[in-house]
Amino acid sequence: MKKFNFRKVLDGLTASSPGGSSGGGSGGGSGAGGSSMHPGGTAGAAGTPRDEIQETLTSDYFQICKTVRHGFPYLPTALAFDPVQKILAIGTRTGAIRILGRPGVDCYCQHESGAAVLQLQFLINEGALVSASADDALHLWNLRQKRPAILHSLKFNRERITYCHLPFQSKWLYVGTERGNTHIVNIESFILSGYVIMWNKAIELSTKTHPGPVVHLSDSPRDEGKLLIGYENGTIVFWDLRSKRADLRAYYDEAIHSVAWHHEGKQFMCSHSDGSLTLWNLKSPNRPFQTTIPHGKIQRDGKKPESCKPILKVEYKTCKNSEPFVIFSGGLSYDKACRRPSLTIMHGKAITVLEMDHPIVDFLTLCETPYPNEFQEPYAVVVLLEKDLIVVDLTQSNFPIFENPYPIDIHESPVTCTQYFADCPPDLIPVLYSVGAKHKKQGYSNKEWPVSGGAWNLGAQTYPEIIITGHADGSVKFWDASAITLQMLYKLKTSKVFEKQKVGEGKATAEIVEEDPFAVQMMYWCPESRIFCVAGVSAYVVVYRFSKHEVNTEIASLEVRLQSEVEDIITPEPEIIPSFPDASSQLPSLKSLSGSTNTVTCEGTMKDSIPCLSVKTRPVRMPPGYQAELVIQLVWVDGEPPQQITSLAVNSAYGLVAFGNCNGLAVVDFMQKTVLLSMGTLDLYGSSDPYQRQPRSPRKSRQFAAGLTELSDSPVSLELERCKSPTSGKDHVNGHCTSPTSQSCSSGKRLSSADVSKANRRGPGRPPFRKAQSAACMEISLPVTTEENRENSFSRSRSSSVSSIDRDSKESITALYFMESFARKNDSAVSSCLWVGTGLGMVLILSLNLPATDDLRLSEPVMVSPSGTVLTLKGAVLTFACLDCMGTLTHPPYEVWRDPHSADDGEKTRRRKLVMHSPSSSQDMGDHQFAVICSEKQAKVFSLPSQTCLYVHNITETSFLLRADVVTLCNSVCLACFCANGHIMTLSLPSLRPLLDVNYLPVTDMRIARTFCFTNEGQALYLSSPTEIQRLTYSQEMCDNLQDMLGDLFTPVETPEAQNRGFLKGLFGGSAQAFDREELFGEATAGKASRSLAQHIPGSGGIEGVRGAAGGVIGDLTRARIALDERGQKLGELDERTASMMASAEAFSKHAHEVMLKYKDKKWYQF
Repeated sequence: MKKFNFRKVLDGLTASSPGGSSGGGSGGGSGAGGSSMHPGGTAGAAGTPRDEIQETLTSDYFQICKTVRHGFPYLPTALAFDPVQKILAIGTRTGAIRILGRPGVDCYCQHESGAAVLQLQFLINEGALVSASADDALHLWNLRQKRPAILHSLKFNRERITYCHLPFQSKWLYVGTERGNTHIVNIESFILSGYVIMWNKAIELSTKTHPGPVVHLSDSPRDEGKLLIGYENGTIVFWDLRSKRADLRAYYDEAIHSVAWHHEGKQFMCSHSDGSLTLWNLKSPNRPFQTTIPHGKIQRDGKKPESCKPILKVEYKTCKNSEPFVIFSGGLSYDKACRRPSLTIMHGKAITVLEMDHPIVDFLTLCETPYPNEFQEPYAVVVLLEKDLIVVDLTQSNFPIFENPYPIDIHESPVTCTQYFADCPPDLIPVLYSVGAKHKKQGYSNKEWPVSGGAWNLGAQTYPEIIITGHADGSVKFWDASAITLQMLYKLKTSKVFEKQKVGEGKATAEIVEEDPFAVQMMYWCPESRIFCVAGVSAYVVVYRFSKHEVNTEIASLEVRLQSEVEDIITPEPEIIPSFPDASSQLPSLKSLSGSTNTVTCEGTMKDSIPCLSVKTRPVRMPPGYQAELVIQLVWVDGEPPQQITSLAVNSAYGLVAFGNCNGLAVVDFMQKTVLLSMGTLDLYGSSDPYQRQPRSPRKSRQFAAGLTELSDSPVSLELERCKSPTSGKDHVNGHCTSPTSQSCSSGKRLSSADVSKANRRGPGRPPFRKAQSAACMEISLPVTTEENRENSFSRSRSSSVSSIDRDSKESITALYFMESFARKNDSAVSSCLWVGTGLGMVLILSLNLPATDDLRLSEPVMVSPSGTVLTLKGAVLTFACLDCMGTLTHPPYEVWRDPHSADDGEKTRRRKLVMHSPSSSQDMGDHQFAVICSEKQAKVFSLPSQTCLYVHNITETSFLLRADVVTLCNSVCLACFCANGHIMTLSLPSLRPLLDVNYLPVTDMRIARTFCFTNEGQALYLSSPTEIQRLTYSQEMCDNLQDMLGDLFTPVETPEAQNRGFLKGLFGGSAQAFDREELFGEATAGKASRSLAQHIPGSGGIEGVRGAAGGVIGDLTRARIALDERGQKLGELDERTASMMASAEAFSKHAHEVMLKYKDKKWYQF
């Protein structure tokens, strides 16, 4: 444990930092704190015991690694199942593989190439998986380690892979190609055999056309020495592997999509492009003995039924005690264009069509036996859809689906924001689950979930974790995320407080967002008081309280008029306004050059004091859980729509909610249901405004009412963002002029004369109207392509002259924080405060004057007044935190939760119980505290009440922070930052020493920027795709323990014995033992394959991969135990075989001796 002195740390940082990236700051109220040391920077703290704060965190405490990925695999392409291990694998278009077992067993791995996965094949009960990818490579994955790794790869150079087949208990993989050839790969060595089935040998010599790519390969269930090859154009070849010639050929005039065997190996079924199924007999291959078009209309004149859509896949599964199952996807008639994608189950004469919500990617029938030559006894069908995974129970006649235990419905509505809480109160998870369990759906299968493989235990990490996701349809989901699992607890529909929008009523009801008007933009949750608050895209805030009782009540609502004062300005010159043709489609409510007085018109009347949505006025039934306490809506002002909310904070002890946008700040008392403050940002400064603001020319276009552009990640928002840039102005920090390009932003329409006259009504000294542009406001548009684009959209809107008032025409509120703090320099005790951070790096402290006693809280008004304190940073303010005089994190005060609708209305239950500061800090707050403030450019630590800047760290010059959180780790505290250039950083507190800086996550799209968040205990998450949440850790301890927390994919399971394999059948039945693939395909017989055909690439999943995946002693012991178990199992099997052979030898010897004795004395003619 090391002690740091303020002066020594500052001196050390100043001396060691290249280019002065860290240095002392000046006192509050002066400039943004440069890199030069201010002489009086620590004068107020010198020579007192407060100089020494014990900082326990060092860089050894930090390491970054991904932990687990939740959700549905994005853009799935392939499906495989191991019937013995009972694990499922899903491949995706991005080259990812997700392997799922029992709940808790969920593994994500990725092909380095990123090529789409074409096909997956398990080595059944071997703990391995083969993947074929779109870059024509085969990969062998080792699943006997918790993090699978590639053991071998084989890259085909001259041919494209189209289909693979691995027979059960075989080590030879058949690979079909686009050219129509079939190659054979040894799975153990991953070397190509010299044995090749060329397409021209397979088809008849008289055939003049190429048969097309190989679309199917399978060995006969009756004889493994025979291979069935299906070609796309309708040719089927039954190939004898021993004699290297075709036993029979069959032709059909429709393209083949799939083939399925009857388990006896005498018949097979094909599915075709005209929606037909053909059944073939090996004895008469000239034509199919049965042809059906299951969904085709039967013609009256006896003609062939009309063709239907292609049947993409068929499976033919037999049952011992009932008719066989024929299951297929597709094949619907063309006349029903609106029909949803369907899976058809034919069982005897019954045909059941299961309609799906999304297109079917693939399906698999799960059977009781892994052996293809036995009655299959199917019991379930796994159906992989584009956005869902369902399992159908075949054992019940109504075919119910199983209840899915995986969190694959995260994307049910697109995720718009996330919150992550680690180490939250332990009673929350069971309470949320109890109110959420009442909404469970009925009608699921009563059987156990069939994908039950692998093993998982809780591990050492036991603290409760909750993830909250906000969605585009206004729903909010609470998830139990403890011990790296994810399970939904409770779903809240925030849209239920509003009236439903009737079709065609959008413009009349003053909607500013055409699609998803209820989308959740921001959330604020206090786990201790269970107060929950949501800010929606349509400029509203809803405050919720938690209750275990159902209630029927009216919803209280308030309307807030939040507007910056407008000023007189010079009429803009008619310069070039760049127009974006694409933008007009994004702005359906804008009228072009109509001469109207409004941007958005409603039958000629100007909209004023109208909210965007209508709150329900009748009493509403609210089930147990979160119940709306108050709805606050921003209203239209003089025809201008309300701006979206950019910051939100709630405090249960004070009973206040605060929110801000680019116009100003509103503070509402949700206990008295009154608006306490509604003020433009500039008015908050009063006489403390550090800038001399001059009137100047406006921008060439006005604010438009677009929707939440970041929800759609549209290219239009990127274009509009690109042309926003600072106009030339004075840099007040460095005292010199900067002249960035002065390019105006167009909303896709020209200003009419009426628009210009409307824009002219402004007062002196006020900047013109413009949308906020801070990362904290979620108004950045991240590019998807090149570094150059990133510079265009990020850096140009954030020039080095961040604190120039001309850079942003509107100063948005970007951060809010309720706290017991010192509001002014001369304060001797802490008081209730609201910290306000703006898009220009300004920090204001508002004093809150609350009633002295709890009895007066509902009757006396709360007073909110500016304290006059102004602190400054570079860049938009992102986050605040407070440390006590010992350097311990001080939590904001809160009210202990009590049920607002409890049946027990005694005096004790009705009184509010407040916790004014965290139990971890000392009872006496001390005579000073530290304020930690982080902006998108730098972090500062101020000493209060002196307001001296003790430490400053310039985090980034060329980029900006997207997220910053003050978090606890190992009973200490640090500042965690995520930068737009992909760096994840942590800084010590209060000294702001860099502890970790890793270039880890390139920000490829807006989704990552919008959803990334840190939490306590070294955890973080972000949305890695529209359907998946990626969790990661920056804690060394968790990285070390991760191996023990992950589930095992492979567990030793005995392969079931084959049925009906008596001695005579084994000897004479032509079963698998009679066919030696090694002899046929091995190098000795088949020779070597051409080197130019495929290249072998050794993988990292061997010894090194196992070493890398090892984490701690337990992992090693587990692997050793498994290895011993397997060795013991194999030795046991060897023992049994040896004993059996000895018994056979003894029996044979005895029998031979008896024969010898019988015929010993007989002459040859006596036989």
